[in-house]
Amino acid sequence: MDLRPGEGGTVLGFAPGLAEYRRRLMAMGLTPGTPFTVTRVAPLGDPVQLRVRQSALTLRKDEAAMLRIERTPG
Repeated sequence: MDLRPGEGGTVLGFAPGLAEYRRRLMAMGLTPGTPFTVTRVAPLGDPVQLRVRQSALTLRKDEAAMLRIERTPG
């Protein structure tokens, strides 16, 4: 995920990979069609904090890489 703080997107789906990660991401509310906003990115890019459904989620790079997203225009 190469978004900066303040940018957002929508979850389109998940990359092929471990089903465990997909289940974990969906349990945290990152289901297809869900909008999100990046609120913070650590200095080295790991972890990334997202605002999803009125909650703050922190994902490691490998978890965020599982998401297939579409950037929100603007």
